[in-house]
Amino acid sequence: MINPLFFAKLVSPAPISALPAVSERLATPESSTRRRWPRDSQALPRGVRQVIFIFAAAFCLTPWISSPLALALGAILALTHENPFARLGKKISATLLKVCVVFLGFGMDLQVVLRTGLQGAGLAAATIATTVGLAWILGKRLGIDRKVSALISAGTAICGGSAIAAVGSVIGAGESEISVAMGTVFILNAAALYLFPVVGHTLGLTQVQFGTWAGIAIHDISSVVGASAHYGLDALQTATAVKLSRALWIIPVALGAAAIFRSRRGDHQTKTHSRQTMQIPWFIGLFVLASVARSFVPGVVDVAPALQHLAGTGLTLTLFLIGAGLSAKTLRAVGWRPFLQGVLLWLFISIVSLMLIVRFA
Repeated sequence: MINPLFFAKLVSPAPISALPAVSERLATPESSTRRRWPRDSQALPRGVRQVIFIFAAAFCLTPWISSPLALALGAILALTHENPFARLGKKISATLLKVCVVFLGFGMDLQVVLRTGLQGAGLAAATIATTVGLAWILGKRLGIDRKVSALISAGTAICGGSAIAAVGSVIGAGESEISVAMGTVFILNAAALYLFPVVGHTLGLTQVQFGTWAGIAIHDISSVVGASAHYGLDALQTATAVKLSRALWIIPVALGAAAIFRSRRGDHQTKTHSRQTMQIPWFIGLFVLASVARSFVPGVVDVAPALQHLAGTGLTLTLFLIGAGLSAKTLRAVGWRPFLQGVLLWLFISIVSLMLIVRFA
């Protein structure tokens, strides 16, 4: 015989307490998205975020947006709608930056490049040495991790992210340590892109003075070109030559950092690692070759303006991709001690170099 309780269970209504769980399962993704955005940067579907970033990147190829605005646009989108192309964008921006710098070489006379590089060699050596020394002192006083301190000093003294990547590869820096240094340099690099032209116009700096100052004190070549391009053609050429000549110091500084860390730790693995993975800025040689072609190969002068225009447009897109690579995780990784060290180093190299340039240039 069938138990009557069996039929009672079949026809009895569901408990009231179970209804909320059912309603939660039936909630549409759209309603959940509306509740969570903009607090959650992943609230929008990935496909929608892809469309947004593609259209923004395409907009950066038009003449209606400047380099500073492109950087700001990328950063705002990255923080409000997590970049669905973060890894791809990082690779593209690194390659595109090098290509654009080489294209700029086709518009620069070799004599100007060599004269600017040689004239700034002494100042470059002095500012790099003093910045690295000051970084060592500040790192000790602030109690900052030695590797993080070394990465921030290299990025400030030489050329931002490229120097951080090169030095980080030879001292065995971890992803978290590189993230702290990159985040610190990114914030200051973005600030310089906006502040330096304002300061230059306020002080009445000539184009050569501003270009020299920007090449020394702004971290990354992308922001150096972005800031100096709006100051004038002479400023752009001077800043590019100065910054690329400083970038050559990546090699001795990276080798010195590897020797110091190896001698202190006696780490044979670090020694082997540094020999295999040190990143050398070979594109600087291609930039010089482009300048040689512009100076000695007939017909290059005629196409140089078009190549420079392409370089300017490409650098605007590069700055957008750099800004789009920012994340809340990176910002949270930057503690106040490393950031303070970065700010003090940046103020030191900016003020000292500006005083020397105004006095002697």
